[in-house]
Amino acid sequence: MQFSNKKLLILGGNPETIPLVLVAQKMGIEVYLTDDNPNSAAKKFANKSFNVNGLNVEGIIQLAINENVDGVLVGVADILVKSYVKVCEALNFPCYATEELSNIFSHKDFFKQKIREFDVYGISEFELTSELRNEDLIKIQYPVMVKPVDNGGGVGMTCCYNESEIKIAVTKALSASKRSTFLVERYMECDDVGVYYTFQDGICSTSLVYDRYTTDEQQGVSRVCLGGTYPSKHIDTFLNKTDKNLKKMFNALGVKNGVLMLSAFFENGEFYFYDPGFRLQGEAPNLFLDYFHAYDQREQLITFALTGSMGEKKAYELDDPFLNGKYASTLWILLKEGQIKETQGFEILHNNPNIIEVITRLKIGDIITKDIIGTEKQVYCRIYIAASSKIELKLIIKNLQTNLRVFSTSNENMVLSGFNLQLI
Repeated sequence: MQFSNKKLLILGGNPETIPLVLVAQKMGIEVYLTDDNPNSAAKKFANKSFNVNGLNVEGIIQLAINENVDGVLVGVADILVKSYVKVCEALNFPCYATEELSNIFSHKDFFKQKIREFDVYGISEFELTSELRNEDLIKIQYPVMVKPVDNGGGVGMTCCYNESEIKIAVTKALSASKRSTFLVERYMECDDVGVYYTFQDGICSTSLVYDRYTTDEQQGVSRVCLGGTYPSKHIDTFLNKTDKNLKKMFNALGVKNGVLMLSAFFENGEFYFYDPGFRLQGEAPNLFLDYFHAYDQREQLITFALTGSMGEKKAYELDDPFLNGKYASTLWILLKEGQIKETQGFEILHNNPNIIEVITRLKIGDIITKDIIGTEKQVYCRIYIAASSKIELKLIIKNLQTNLRVFSTSNENMVLSGFNLQLI
């Protein structure tokens, strides 16, 4: 095998990184993984694991030297992209990002500043500092979302409806921000869209455009995703109006390789972007690219980490954001507070030709605590669905949302309501 006896060091060990580890091992690579949590999920699958914090750049550099690794790759964690860049630069390893790109695509405030230069909108915000000056507070129009500038997955985010909630939310956001910086943005209640780009050999490809659905069942916290449907009902508007401006920005920034997710709200004919992610995503839209277009971004990024090239398959030749006339969906099973006792109905996922993949994050005995409500840590599993028509897709989702159950030790169904099929 091409990569036999090669060693790859992956930064971060959350459950979403497990598939990356397994793909690398399938390619014949020995996977080393570091995460300061000794019980992180992906460590159980790595060939060798370490407890060095992903933010400890010097510690990771020394680890890589000591273990004689051949390449480094960030897992599924925005906060570790900057470490990935610094470690690769120090060791002269291939890296798809740069310090400038990691600043722009890992920090919401820098990202908003940059897209303005290319006539792309961000969400309007209200000026507020940690001093909480009264002259700033009285200008806020509620509801608003308070969020750290450099964290994702709902961590540190709060929806606020009054001034007293703002004060608590700011403390929460600051504690979740490495830069101790936060934003106060207008709370938007409109369509939510995801855009997924692949960069290869300096060519940008619009890989996917999809609609995201979030729960409004949990008040006062970030709206966690319930799933998504592909392609987006707004895809034509996006491709005709906004896509070219974003590509001008990518070209100006000199993005050559890698994968990028952008999240946006769609309101009154305009897209308002709010969250970038310059790495593989926890929701794994890459699985649809593998299924519909036969290229695996995980293999591409692993290959790049060891060779400086994303390989022979060219995303820009294979991509079609319209999925060749097909349809797809991710269905997230979100859980309320409680301890998982048992599941019901999940056998319908087995040997189902419409189910591409099921990625499970939690297990029997795990506890959903109050402090993780409003974050992706309350995701029990993600189900990946393919269909030949929109009608078929709706029927599949309805069947799953009707039959899948997760019960707590108090015998209550922990599953939150699914997304409204009438919105598809």
